[in-house]
Amino acid sequence: MKKSSLFAVGIALFSTALTFAQGQSNEKVGLTTRSWPLTVSVQFHSLSLPFRDLKAAFSNVGFGLGTEFNYNRRGNLFQTFQVGYYHNRYAGDGLFVSTQAGYRPHVGPVFAELKAGVGWNYTFHPFATVALNEGQWQATGRTGKGLLMIPLGVSIGYAPPNAVVAPFVGYQFFALSGYNPTVPVVPNQLLQAGARINFTH
Repeated sequence: MKKSSLFAVGIALFSTALTFAQGQSNEKVGLTTRSWPLTVSVQFHSLSLPFRDLKAAFSNVGFGLGTEFNYNRRGNLFQTFQVGYYHNRYAGDGLFVSTQAGYRPHVGPVFAELKAGVGWNYTFHPFATVALNEGQWQATGRTGKGLLMIPLGVSIGYAPPNAVVAPFVGYQFFALSGYNPTVPVVPNQLLQAGARINFTH
């Protein structure tokens, strides 16, 4: 599947999920601490050290889809599972899966999150790769490389009682290990805006 097609599919899924959630929002059910909600987000990527060059990230749009499992009834200890894709013309696009353990304290309807975990990121080469073969440069045919991903995240959101949709904004820093021998660890960051959607049963 072409990278442009992946991006289009992500935007379509994001729009569909939010439309469904809006249709559910008038139902009065206590859903904010249930396991297995749908988490959808728009993400903005940059290749950078933490909290550097944030403005540049808005040129590189992506999306994320995920869910989570709560370890307790309060829902403040949880485990996330996410798949995501981001487009970056110069640093290379990325397709990833990750899981993070998190802590979510509440102050009234406002919540914060602190998360850390592990994942796998397939980083696409931004340009065609070549290798020297018998004195000539030849295309290798390699589209990218799978790398170990170590994500750390913080976010803040709003989840009043009985809410179906809990919007949030977040920041993710993640390191990619094994990029090449010269640069073994590559720092990345994602700015996120999305919602946790709890479906009725």
